[in-house]
Amino acid sequence: MPRLIDPPDGAVLDLAEVTARLDESGVDLTDEDSIAHCAALLAGLARNRDFLADSVTAALKASYTEQLALNLYSAQVFLLHRSARGFYLRANLWPSVRDAAYATSGPAAFAYGLPHDHNFSFLTAGYSGPGYVSDYYEHDPESVDGRLGEPLDLTFVERSSLTEGKMMLYRAHRDIHSQLPPESLSVSLNIMDEGEHIPWRDQYIVDLDADTGKWGTIARRPTLTSGEMLLRCAVHLTENGRDIAEEFAKAHPVPRVRANAIGALAAIAADPVPVLERGSGDIDARVRDDCTRWLMHSQAC
Repeated sequence: MPRLIDPPDGAVLDLAEVTARLDESGVDLTDEDSIAHCAALLAGLARNRDFLADSVTAALKASYTEQLALNLYSAQVFLLHRSARGFYLRANLWPSVRDAAYATSGPAAFAYGLPHDHNFSFLTAGYSGPGYVSDYYEHDPESVDGRLGEPLDLTFVERSSLTEGKMMLYRAHRDIHSQLPPESLSVSLNIMDEGEHIPWRDQYIVDLDADTGKWGTIARRPTLTSGEMLLRCAVHLTENGRDIAEEFAKAHPVPRVRANAIGALAAIAADPVPVLERGSGDIDARVRDDCTRWLMHSQAC
């Protein structure tokens, strides 16, 4: 499960001081000194009982313009600071089943009941309310290829809540959780890693169905960059787009991009079988598996 961190004692800190000090030092949530520094700053901010209300009020008075421009996430996310140094600070709102947001949008809008890992590390602290509930699991990310349906051999750790003042470090790819709504509206604060490498890492949505005899399997890999979507479009529009897809299919360093390039080329081919057969010989198990599945589907149609 995510690593529990004892919030360091210290003064109450305001948002401007925390963001300035984080901008100065940078964030590396794989480095112990950086984790300790971030934990101290996040704990100081979490002790400030006024900053979030002030920030929300200011954003509402400004017609939420900055949030709309900078926030790339869902409506439950309130962006506090995005740094040029590859991290951001945010507040997350977690509605209970009795809140109007839950009744209107349903559990899926807040990833409730959706077991998943993260393709980045982040530090989180409970700020207000009883906190969302999570069933926590962990696994060895080095032991899997990332193929759909691949068993993860999860270890269940515990069910617990992100209570006010509790701090945790979610480790990229290792920690998996299935969240449940809190008893009442809750807020968490997060320092998130946002390095350029992250969009190229796969995130896993996990099937926890133990009836299969495999405790936890990879159900989906939802990560997709805009470039991959554009590639799917470009092959239909121009010869140059098809040439780019050919290059990506042969030599792109990210396996997921190679697979998507092959899929794009197969979609426009008069006979997709040779394209997919070529992909099924890729050096990466994920690409081979994707192309083999697509090939079987193509032959069955």
